[in-house]
Amino acid sequence: MPRTRLLFALLALVALMTTLAACGDDEGDEAEQAATGTIETSCIKDDLDTIEAGVLTLGTDKPAFPPYFVDDDPSNGQGFESAVAYGIADRMGFTNSQVNWVVVPFNSSYAPGPKSFDFDINQISITPQRAQQVDFSEPYYTTPQAVLVPAGSPFANATSVADLKEAQFGVQVGTTSLDALESVIDPSQQPQVFNDSNDTVRALKSKQVDAIVVDLPTAIYLRDVEVEGSKVVGQFPAPGGDDWGVVLAKGSRLTPCVNEALGAMRASGELDQITAQWIGAEAPVLDLE
Repeated sequence: MPRTRLLFALLALVALMTTLAACGDDEGDEAEQAATGTIETSCIKDDLDTIEAGVLTLGTDKPAFPPYFVDDDPSNGQGFESAVAYGIADRMGFTNSQVNWVVVPFNSSYAPGPKSFDFDINQISITPQRAQQVDFSEPYYTTPQAVLVPAGSPFANATSVADLKEAQFGVQVGTTSLDALESVIDPSQQPQVFNDSNDTVRALKSKQVDAIVVDLPTAIYLRDVEVEGSKVVGQFPAPGGDDWGVVLAKGSRLTPCVNEALGAMRASGELDQITAQWIGAEAPVLDLE
């Protein structure tokens, strides 16, 4: 083959290899972006990749307690998390009639795998372990933990975690309340762990346990509405803080849009107004010594 033709052939081969390599890099970058949730996404409603076109499917557990939901009906817009969810939906372009709620058990919301919801809102704490399996939005609320005791409890006057060491605690499985109980209070008796919030509250009412640990707003509600004569002994910070986030499927293209909506709600003061309306009660802070 003449040298000139050989030179042209080599140049063509180099150009082809360069093009293929560039395409491979693009595909790798897109896969990496999708896996990390950083791929560019349009947040225009018609461009959103929802489970059902034109509908935003939201998940939460059942029963859904105040102050997060009212009358066990997430769709009525009443309660802290119902109001936050509809605020996000509105910022994303969905009317209330275009929002559909589905029941999602607490532990299932952040389990790996396909989701039956576009996002889930259910007092779900952001943790590194959970974040390996799902996407979290930016925090929409940060809560302390609280200790609730029944009427006549010998632990009613506790002022420190040391005063609570001998109590028999109850707590819901899979919650940051369980983690906080074990790491901060470290009771001498093994806590009784229950499958859901109903069983946990029933154990307190029947005095099967001396105390339960839940987030502060829930403790206030249970004291005022559910468990007559009960007392919120005090609150304490969860290790590393306890930020709640909206849950989405891992790598969801909706994650940046939910964050954008929450950012707009925060900047306008709407998120603060919702928080002040539905959550605002305080309790004594337990001495951690």
